[in-house]
Amino acid sequence: MIRRQIAAAALAATALAAAALLAAPAAAQQQPAFAELSPPLPTDAKDRIEVVEFFWYECPHCYALEPYLDGWIKRLPKDVEFRRVPATFNERWNLSARVYYALESMGLIDKLHRPLMDAIHRDRLRITDERQLTDWLQRQGVDVAKFSATLKSFAVEGRLKRAQALVQGSKIDGVPALMINGQYIVGAGNSGTEERMLAIADSLIERARKGAPPPAPAAAPAKKK
Repeated sequence: MIRRQIAAAALAATALAAAALLAAPAAAQQQPAFAELSPPLPTDAKDRIEVVEFFWYECPHCYALEPYLDGWIKRLPKDVEFRRVPATFNERWNLSARVYYALESMGLIDKLHRPLMDAIHRDRLRITDERQLTDWLQRQGVDVAKFSATLKSFAVEGRLKRAQALVQGSKIDGVPALMINGQYIVGAGNSGTEERMLAIADSLIERARKGAPPPAPAAAPAKKK
């Protein structure tokens, strides 16, 4: 009798799990493809459409987006300006942001941004380990003493505070995320794939260019009486 009850419970659990898996894609499809900020946030780009990527160096989804993003950035129209902003949700993320801004201040971000992500995700470099990071930077020919001083500089501290304010204002709760002209947010979680995420961003860039409002959310299906 007990065996039958256990078997019945196992079958019921399997059925529930299968139902949940079947329902998951439908739920994902019902998620909005983007969010709108109202009012929009001010942008740094003058007379251009600004695209901001929020990222974290240790985020595997951000790393997966990189090769798609590299090609996409090269194809952006001249009236679009792209910039990265490291997300700052806690002290560990803040440390990654400081590394980014230190490299940017030293004029090394274009050279070392992608190699650093490769080292973290392929070679298991721990960016939070000062010795590991220092060894890696030395191998890249970076003046480590200058980097250490820059990491603690007022300039980096100021950029970090601006990043924190922007992350808070954008209302993002994860990365990677793209913010289009301070008005639209496209997140990896509600876009499905890297290609679709960038396609949605393209459509929102066009809307920002035309000053058109976003499409109205789809109406919920009428309930049967």
